[in-house]
Amino acid sequence: MDTKALFNIGYGLYVLTTNYDNIDNGCIVNTVIQVTSNPLQIAVTVNKGNYTHDLIKDSCVFNVSMLTTETPMKVFEHFGFQSGRTVNKFAECESEHRAVNHVLYIPKYTNAYLACRVTKSIDFGTHTMFIADVLDAQVLSDKRSRSEERFSRN
Repeated sequence: MDTKALFNIGYGLYVLTTNYDNIDNGCIVNTVIQVTSNPLQIAVTVNKGNYTHDLIKDSCVFNVSMLTTETPMKVFEHFGFQSGRTVNKFAECESEHRAVNHVLYIPKYTNAYLACRVTKSIDFGTHTMFIADVLDAQVLSDKRSRSEERFSRN
């Protein structure tokens, strides 16, 4: 079996954010899909090693910020290469933008965001899939979404 075939599946790149007990945190994810249209629901899959995972499990709310092709590497480094357990990822925010679920979203380098409430979770061993109702959705720009294939795979 050639598992490299899976690299041909298209993925977007997103900042997944949450808030629990007045702690804001976020991480980079690549697995977000719409699962139903009525009610409007999405699924996001998160590695259990991420602090964001634990906060979503406790809070049952999250936002998905859809990153654009203009997103610089520093955003991926900031949200993807350090842990919210040791770094406050929102300490130096230029401004706070909270959605209807009281969770921050990333307005810069984002073309849209979804504000969500978890209705179900599925344990997949190393990851959890969170199924969520979309409480609000906003388009912020007409810039193209960033996809994972723009990064080299080793």
